[in-house]
Amino acid sequence: MAKNTDSDTNRSTAGKQVADFLRMAQRILRCTIGESARVEFLEEITGLLLGFSECDAVELRLRLEDSCLRCEASSDVDQPLVIETAFRRNPSLNPLLGHGWNSDRVEDICRMVIENHHPASLSNFSRGGSFWTGDLDQDLPGSRTKEGAVESESSSTVMMYASLVAIPLIGANETIGLVMLKSRERHCFNAQEIELYENVIQTAGLAVVNQLAQASLRERIKELTCLYSLAQLAEYPNIQLEDLLQGIVELLPAAWQYPAITAARITLHGRSYTTANHREEGQRQSAEIFIHGKSRGRIEVVYTEAKPDLDEGPFLREERSLIDAVARQITLIAERRLAAEERTNLQDQLRHADRLATIGQLSAGVAHELNEPLGNILAFAQLAQKCPELSPQVVRDIEKIVVTSLHAREIVKKLMLFARQMPPQTTQVNLNVTIEEGLYFLESRCAKSGVVLERRFAPCLPTITADPSQLHQVLVNLVVNAIQAMPTGGTLKIVTSVDDRHVILTVEDDGMGMSQDILEQIFLPFFTTKDVNEGTGLGLAVVHGIVVSHGGRIDVESTPGKGTRFELRFPVAVQKDQKEPSCHDLG
Repeated sequence: MAKNTDSDTNRSTAGKQVADFLRMAQRILRCTIGESARVEFLEEITGLLLGFSECDAVELRLRLEDSCLRCEASSDVDQPLVIETAFRRNPSLNPLLGHGWNSDRVEDICRMVIENHHPASLSNFSRGGSFWTGDLDQDLPGSRTKEGAVESESSSTVMMYASLVAIPLIGANETIGLVMLKSRERHCFNAQEIELYENVIQTAGLAVVNQLAQASLRERIKELTCLYSLAQLAEYPNIQLEDLLQGIVELLPAAWQYPAITAARITLHGRSYTTANHREEGQRQSAEIFIHGKSRGRIEVVYTEAKPDLDEGPFLREERSLIDAVARQITLIAERRLAAEERTNLQDQLRHADRLATIGQLSAGVAHELNEPLGNILAFAQLAQKCPELSPQVVRDIEKIVVTSLHAREIVKKLMLFARQMPPQTTQVNLNVTIEEGLYFLESRCAKSGVVLERRFAPCLPTITADPSQLHQVLVNLVVNAIQAMPTGGTLKIVTSVDDRHVILTVEDDGMGMSQDILEQIFLPFFTTKDVNEGTGLGLAVVHGIVVSHGGRIDVESTPGKGTRFELRFPVAVQKDQKEPSCHDLG
């Protein structure tokens, strides 16, 4: 628009200004039709005002609750568009003022315009409350010393521009911001132009209010749409947690200001779920995911391109609320899933306990039914062995029958122990003697397997109340398991010791060891890692049952590739006469 400082502007010029105003008003109102983000809208408005006024720079300030968004556009192609946010540090201060964007004297003018307070000594204010000057150095009021002299100021704003217009931005009957038109040309503005600019900026104020309302509504809709879609996804039947989290990640970008450059990632229990465009660098907003009060993961939203700072970096206050809400929803989903898994595990344990009770009853019945025929088979086989006229082959076959029958009887005995059908025949036992007796039958098997047997028995061991035959069975099971865990040989340590209240038996090998998963199941009946023909899965279950029935405790430590250590603790027997512990020479 051509500048005209002649006081007698003719009607044609006035008519042209009206036409320019109408076109400008239409362009400003058209800006509100789209769905551009808040910053992009202000950039567009500032650019339109710069082109309309043909000034050297336009500065727009907009109040946003407790902050101020400043947008400055320059006609200088080498001068980038400025977008920055300042927050009100003091509740009594107006966020539009006092941020060091201009000199103190310019900020004084801004305060007068915003607060609509015009000193009588200044004649540079229009009827619409705008300040304007064609000679900034002469007309700008300055700070005064104690003696009353005006202090000089070498601000870049004062030195760079000669003419300045400061117009209040009015919306919804209140001042929501400020627009400053800056020119290096002296006496660039006249009274008629100031009135035209005021009308244009009044239209801009209405457009800003409308756009802010629309933007807030859009953000709320996006937030509710995201949360609604998340709830629908969570209710999808039989959806796995991994698929659910990936689905939530894909929902997030559309809920932020700049969907095209928004990436997201959810990390939970060490696993990550990301959008395809996710990257580590960039401006980000995040929220932690807490499960049962402990941090288990994080949600991150990242802008892949730099954007100006707003409420929280480049992110809006509403987006902080949204990401926190999504984090809470993931927490609820994860906790519900964990609770469901715990219920399933408890039900499985109950069913397993019921099966064990049934198996115990069945085992007792089967053991009783098998004992008699096994006894007959063994008796007749032993009688047949005494016949003098048997061939060598028959003798070998009968021997196999005897061995197999004894093995079957041992299995029946274990079943009866498992079913608690054989109460222990307890007596006062010295553990050293009992263990030495049991090892007498196991030494040859150790030697055959290349296993070195080391004994370390504590002297003068107090007695325990126990069934010697069941202790033999405990020892046999532990030693046989240790030998099988060392297929290429190794060292087996049998150690006895004592503390204040317990006699302790330790069986330790340096074999294959066990993982934590296996270690948690070794005492379950019928659980075995051996081949079908090498174990029944009852050995350690029986060991555990015997130790517990004796009032003891069994602890296990194992490391894959390094070996396993069983520690059995039996309570010291209470003796009425309080005799000294007996010492047995085992050497």
